Amino acid sequence: MASGVKPRVKVPKSAAAGSSITIKTLISHKMESGRRKDKQGNLIPRSIINRFTCEFNGQPVVEVAMEPSISTNPFFQFDAKVPESGEFKFTWYDDDGSVYEAAKSIEAT
Repeated sequence: MASGVKPRVKVPKSAAAGSSITIKTLISHKMESGRRKDKQGNLIPRSIINRFTCEFNGQPVVEVAMEPSISTNPFFQFDAKVPESGEFKFTWYDDDGSVYEAAKSIEAT
């Protein structure tokens, strides 16, 4: 597991039922390519976020496949429809097998 990884998510606390909202996500991650060397000349193991998913009440909203050229600390902004009150679940998958998760609830008014 990469050190210092911190997912951040911004979701409104409430929205009108059936309306669209804007969601912003950012994950602090160094995104090591596997080609850099440390001070002793050893290769730093590859550690790249390669997939991001968002679900609402268990239903897929967004799925993104990322390639090695993705920047450090990947940021995503997207719109999602809120049909009812529930929970958004966000998941980031790392090449090294680590999985990072965050969840935010929203109330439909």
